[in-house]
Amino acid sequence: MAKLQGIIIVVLAIISATVSLGGKPVGALVRHVVGGDRGWDPASDIASWSSGKTFRVGDEIWFTYSVAQGLVAELQSKEEYESCIFTNPIKMYTDGLHTIPLEKEGIKYFASTDVENCKNGLKLHVDVLPTATENSTTTITTAAPKKGVADAPSSPSGSAHYGTSSILMLIVLMLYVTMGVAY
Repeated sequence: MAKLQGIIIVVLAIISATVSLGGKPVGALVRHVVGGDRGWDPASDIASWSSGKTFRVGDEIWFTYSVAQGLVAELQSKEEYESCIFTNPIKMYTDGLHTIPLEKEGIKYFASTDVENCKNGLKLHVDVLPTATENSTTTITTAAPKKGVADAPSSPSGSAHYGTSSILMLIVLMLYVTMGVAY
């Protein structure tokens, strides 16, 4: 019976850990705030910011910008990207804050719709690589932009996050005590 109790406790601990992590593997998501602290801004050096960064399927890129300085366009080709042509964009981002999931491998092109800003380097190409292997490590990058825009929460509520974990741990404890008293 003691062996069964041990197995039950291990299974419940695994379930508790999975729920408290939101059901997602740790390290599976990197959130790239485009431009770092400055965000998507004409004063940002987007090329330097993106050099050396690895973008993978499952990651997200976050654009924070002032609509007054132009919108963000997702472009279809390298030619449109290099020449700052916006006649046939894949999508226009217009609200000043966007999270874009990187859902498949390939190159994605983004540019400021303000032609002058675009030509001065306010554009980004992202080469999305396959999902990281289990042996690789990733970090979550969530540098807050300095334009009065706060980071989005990583979970809906901190109290709900800990509440679920605490409830499950209480259930595990109650089962352990109940099974110990019963046997």
